[in-house]
Amino acid sequence: MLELPFDLPPFEAGTVWLVGAGPGDPGLLSLLALHALRAADRVVCDALVDPRILALARPGAVVEAMGKRGGQSSARQTDITDRLVSLARQGLRVLRLKGGDPFVFGRGPEEALALAEAGIGFRVVPGITAGIGGLAYAGIPATSRDTNSAVAFVTGHGADGEVPDEFDWDALAKGAPVMVFYMGLRHLDRMVTRLLAAGRRPDELMAVVCDAATPRQTVVETTLAGVVDAVAAAGLKPPALLVLGAVVGLRAQLNWWQPR
Repeated sequence: MLELPFDLPPFEAGTVWLVGAGPGDPGLLSLLALHALRAADRVVCDALVDPRILALARPGAVVEAMGKRGGQSSARQTDITDRLVSLARQGLRVLRLKGGDPFVFGRGPEEALALAEAGIGFRVVPGITAGIGGLAYAGIPATSRDTNSAVAFVTGHGADGEVPDEFDWDALAKGAPVMVFYMGLRHLDRMVTRLLAAGRRPDELMAVVCDAATPRQTVVETTLAGVVDAVAAAGLKPPALLVLGAVVGLRAQLNWWQPR
């Protein structure tokens, strides 16, 4: 461990740390995230945490995989929160490790609320969300002074698993020059239809980033009208980010990282 000119907070027994692991590259972990990995008795991880990150856990720590993946058999959210409460009540130091940032489309608020209601102490350790870090590894900035002064982060499905209807698609399409969609492949065709109907141009640049910031990273550049066919032709699978807007055009010069 690095020698630091300050003390990191103690990971107390009987508490839970909700920690963001970032989009993939272990080098993007925060100091607090690494500290938690080295101190935890139990690591409850989701499906998007890179195995290289789990390898940093303290020797003797038990790793439990309780990830949720859309369209696949996975643990229910109630099972996950109940498990966190149960482990903490056993006096263990429990690390809930989540890909990206736990409070950005990560179900972290639900888990934190359950811990609070159960009287379990917890700490939230933010991580680099995929919509920022994952795009950066693809050579696509979320903002650029010459292209956009606003960006919208949008989930590709709501709590019921369907395309979210709780926001105004027309207002979103008109108000956000750049849009970043998380978990958007499942309903991609319906999302494209709504965006076109809301006035976005068919030839507007779009990119799909799969397995961002990992050795498996794949990027496909296309257009809004062509993205469904491009995804099918490339055989892309989740996890994937989709970004719509002029920032995609900057990738030709900013594509700095080549996965190995």
